[in-house]
Amino acid sequence: MINPIEHAKTKDEANKYKVEPYVIAADVYGGTDLLGRGGWTWYTGSSSWYYRAGIEYILGLKIEEGKIKIEPCIPSEWKEYSIQYKYKKTIYNIKVKNLNGKNTGVEKIYVNGKEEKEIKLVADGQIYEIEVLM
Repeated sequence: MINPIEHAKTKDEANKYKVEPYVIAADVYGGTDLLGRGGWTWYTGSSSWYYRAGIEYILGLKIEEGKIKIEPCIPSEWKEYSIQYKYKKTIYNIKVKNLNGKNTGVEKIYVNGKEEKEIKLVADGQIYEIEVLM
Protein backbone atom coordinates (compact mmCIF):
# COMPACT_ATOMS: atom_id res chain seq x y z
CA MET A 1 0.00 0.00 0.00
CA ILE A 2 2.78 2.50 0.74
CA ASN A 3 4.76 1.81 -2.44
CA PRO A 4 3.88 4.83 -4.60
CA ILE A 5 4.40 3.05 -7.90
CA GLU A 6 1.51 0.74 -7.04
CA HIS A 7 -0.79 3.77 -7.29
CA ALA A 8 0.47 4.98 -10.67
CA LYS A 9 0.79 1.93 -12.95
CA THR A 10 -1.71 3.31 -15.43
CA LYS A 11 -2.64 6.81 -16.55
CA ASP A 12 -6.02 6.54 -14.79
CA GLU A 13 -4.39 5.44 -11.52
CA ALA A 14 -1.80 8.25 -11.75
CA ASN A 15 -4.58 10.80 -12.36
CA LYS A 16 -6.40 9.53 -9.26
CA TYR A 17 -3.23 9.44 -7.08
CA LYS A 18 -2.21 12.97 -8.17
CA VAL A 19 1.19 13.01 -6.42
CA GLU A 20 4.69 11.96 -7.40
CA PRO A 21 4.89 8.19 -8.15
CA TYR A 22 8.42 8.07 -6.69
CA VAL A 23 7.69 9.53 -3.23
CA ILE A 24 5.93 7.75 -0.38
CA ALA A 25 2.85 9.70 0.60
CA ALA A 26 2.10 10.15 4.28
CA ASP A 27 -1.58 9.72 3.44
CA VAL A 28 -3.59 7.83 0.85
CA TYR A 29 -7.13 9.03 1.27
CA GLY A 30 -10.04 6.66 1.77
CA GLY A 31 -12.95 9.10 1.68
CA THR A 32 -15.34 8.63 -1.20
CA ASP A 33 -14.59 11.97 -2.86
CA LEU A 34 -10.77 11.56 -2.65
CA LEU A 35 -10.49 7.76 -2.63
CA GLY A 36 -6.97 6.69 -3.62
CA ARG A 37 -5.50 10.18 -3.75
CA GLY A 38 -2.07 10.64 -2.19
CA GLY A 39 -1.21 13.49 0.10
CA TRP A 40 1.55 14.97 2.19
CA THR A 41 4.54 13.90 0.11
CA TRP A 42 7.97 15.26 1.05
CA TYR A 43 6.84 15.86 4.63
CA THR A 44 7.74 14.24 7.95
CA GLY A 45 4.97 11.66 7.65
CA SER A 46 6.27 10.37 4.34
CA SER A 47 9.88 10.47 5.48
CA SER A 48 8.97 8.44 8.57
CA TRP A 49 7.59 5.71 6.31
CA TYR A 50 10.91 5.64 4.43
CA TYR A 51 12.78 5.45 7.74
CA ARG A 52 10.56 2.64 9.00
CA ALA A 53 10.80 0.73 5.71
CA GLY A 54 14.59 0.96 5.79
CA ILE A 55 15.06 0.02 9.44
CA GLU A 56 12.35 -2.62 9.82
CA TYR A 57 11.80 -4.12 6.38
CA ILE A 58 15.26 -3.89 4.80
CA LEU A 59 17.71 -4.03 7.73
CA GLY A 60 15.17 -6.10 9.66
CA LEU A 61 15.50 -4.47 13.10
CA LYS A 62 12.24 -4.98 14.99
CA ILE A 63 11.46 -4.62 18.69
CA GLU A 64 8.79 -7.06 19.84
CA GLU A 65 7.79 -8.27 23.30
CA GLY A 66 10.99 -7.13 25.00
CA LYS A 67 13.27 -8.64 22.36
CA ILE A 68 15.29 -7.43 19.40
CA LYS A 69 14.48 -9.33 16.24
CA ILE A 70 16.68 -9.17 13.17
CA GLU A 71 14.85 -10.27 10.01
CA PRO A 72 16.75 -8.73 7.08
CA CYS A 73 15.54 -8.55 3.51
CA ILE A 74 18.61 -7.28 1.69
CA PRO A 75 20.27 -7.53 -1.72
CA SER A 76 22.32 -10.72 -1.93
CA GLU A 77 25.39 -8.59 -2.80
CA TRP A 78 25.46 -7.06 0.69
CA LYS A 79 28.14 -8.93 2.62
CA GLU A 80 27.52 -7.21 5.96
CA TYR A 81 26.07 -4.18 7.69
CA SER A 82 26.01 -2.77 11.20
CA ILE A 83 23.37 -1.19 13.40
CA GLN A 84 23.84 0.44 16.78
CA TYR A 85 20.67 0.36 18.87
CA LYS A 86 20.34 2.10 22.23
CA TYR A 87 17.77 0.95 24.76
CA LYS A 88 17.73 3.26 27.76
CA LYS A 89 21.44 3.22 28.74
CA THR A 90 22.22 -0.14 27.12
CA ILE A 91 23.99 -0.26 23.75
CA TYR A 92 23.55 -3.06 21.23
CA ASN A 93 26.23 -3.14 18.51
CA ILE A 94 24.71 -5.39 15.87
CA LYS A 95 26.71 -6.74 12.93
CA VAL A 96 24.83 -8.75 10.31
CA LYS A 97 27.03 -10.96 8.14
CA ASN A 98 25.78 -12.32 4.85
CA LEU A 99 28.64 -14.56 3.75
CA ASN A 100 26.39 -16.86 1.68
CA GLY A 101 24.82 -14.08 -0.42
CA LYS A 102 21.26 -14.57 0.87
CA ASN A 103 18.34 -12.16 0.67
CA THR A 104 16.58 -13.32 3.84
CA GLY A 105 16.92 -15.76 6.67
CA VAL A 106 19.01 -15.81 9.84
CA GLU A 107 20.99 -18.95 10.71
CA LYS A 108 22.73 -17.98 13.97
CA ILE A 109 22.82 -15.21 16.55
CA TYR A 110 25.73 -14.57 18.91
CA VAL A 111 25.48 -12.28 21.93
CA ASN A 112 28.92 -11.37 23.30
CA GLY A 113 30.36 -14.44 21.55
CA LYS A 114 27.79 -16.90 22.91
CA GLU A 115 25.22 -18.46 20.57
CA GLU A 116 21.67 -17.50 21.56
CA LYS A 117 18.19 -18.10 20.18
CA GLU A 118 17.05 -14.52 20.84
CA ILE A 119 18.27 -11.07 21.86
CA LYS A 120 16.58 -9.85 25.04
CA LEU A 121 16.30 -6.14 25.78
CA VAL A 122 17.81 -5.30 29.14
CA ALA A 123 18.33 -1.93 30.76
CA ASP A 124 21.61 -2.66 32.52
CA GLY A 125 23.77 0.04 30.92
CA GLN A 126 26.12 -2.52 29.38
CA ILE A 127 27.38 -2.79 25.80
CA TYR A 128 26.34 -5.92 23.91
CA GLU A 129 28.13 -7.16 20.80
CA ILE A 130 25.67 -8.96 18.57
CA GLU A 131 26.66 -11.00 15.52
CA VAL A 132 23.92 -12.24 13.22
CA LEU A 133 24.79 -14.78 10.53
CA MET A 134 22.52 -15.15 7.55
